[in-house]
Amino acid sequence: MASLQTAPLLSSSSSSSLTTINASLHLPNPPPPSYSVPKLPSTTLRIHQINGSKHNIPLEKNVVTTHIYQDLFSPTNKSNNPTVQLYAILEEVADRIQMHANIGEQRNNWNTLLLNSVNIITLTATAMAGVAAVTTADAGAPLLALKLSSTLLFSAATGMSLIMNKIQPSQLAEEQRNATRLFKQLHTQIQTLIAIGNPTEKDVKSSMEKVLALDRAYPLPLLGAMLDKFPAKYEPAVWWPSSQSQRRSRTEESKRSKNGWSEELEKELREVMKVIKKKDSEEYERLGNIALKVSKSLAIAGPLLSGIAAVGSSFLGNGSLAALVPLLAGSLASAVNAFEHGGQVGMVFEMYRNCGGFFTLLEETIRETLEEKDSEKRENGEVFEMKVAIKLGRSVSELRRLASKSASCGMEGIAVDEFASKLF
Repeated sequence: MASLQTAPLLSSSSSSSLTTINASLHLPNPPPPSYSVPKLPSTTLRIHQINGSKHNIPLEKNVVTTHIYQDLFSPTNKSNNPTVQLYAILEEVADRIQMHANIGEQRNNWNTLLLNSVNIITLTATAMAGVAAVTTADAGAPLLALKLSSTLLFSAATGMSLIMNKIQPSQLAEEQRNATRLFKQLHTQIQTLIAIGNPTEKDVKSSMEKVLALDRAYPLPLLGAMLDKFPAKYEPAVWWPSSQSQRRSRTEESKRSKNGWSEELEKELREVMKVIKKKDSEEYERLGNIALKVSKSLAIAGPLLSGIAAVGSSFLGNGSLAALVPLLAGSLASAVNAFEHGGQVGMVFEMYRNCGGFFTLLEETIRETLEEKDSEKRENGEVFEMKVAIKLGRSVSELRRLASKSASCGMEGIAVDEFASKLF
């Protein structure tokens, strides 16, 4: 119901009247929609302002939480410059994580596609060679077509095997997987530095050196920067920056030091370092050398067998021996390629390099920590001991038993050597 009131534009002094007009408008109700609108998931942006105190903010589903630190980018606060630099490094690290993940997936696809292609081409050429072997010499053109086709296919398989064995796609994919994992680890470390607060220029420099060291250890491009897939000898992977600090002389302390360090703890860590060097590092070096020799042998055998099959297929029809060579060589080439790239021998070698690098890094970390003269500048001793135990997959008590056992074995070995020297 609508009510419309109209008043005259001119009103006289003798009479003034208002005319009221009532009108009713009836509109039909619109029909309900015949389609359903999907309900989109909602994402809430939650902004917290932090004044430097600790906040425990619960995480919720579909909630993006952004922490804005008060006076973080204030131009008057010069102490915030390292924090801004760490945020810039954090963005670059996040970008590298995505790049290495994408490249790793791409190179894993390379390994699958190239392996399938080489094996299919080799088996097809072998089948053609077999058909040509049972074809009589009077066939003429069909026999020539089979011979040329098998020769070309074997030649193509040889070239692809050479390229595939040169770049080792399975090893390339493993390198990128390791790089992604290590960049994620560095990303978390930088976030921890920012969350703790008061980062220094030393933290910024250290983070930048770690990024550059990872770039050198796991390069993205293939041409000109690819790691040598067949080095002269096994060497563990190195993805951390080399220490440029001068070695300081160590002083023996018999009393309990500050910051959780003691003489007993230092002896324990030295024994652990010896065990890592003698047992784990040497074991992975032995396994890495075996994997390297197997990878080299297979990389040579695959293209060589394909080449022999290509040459032998051109002599088909000239006797039983001429038919036997391409068939046998082609079958063996297919088996060798399947074992090398399907079994991912290059990935196994890279895995041993990465494991060897892990123990080398742990050994150097313990050595550099013990070489620090001032215990106050070290990481807390109890925390450091716990970290070493966790990295080795042991409890703190098991780590101490391992160190004491190593020390006792070392003393027994010294006593045996002294007795032998006196005896002879």
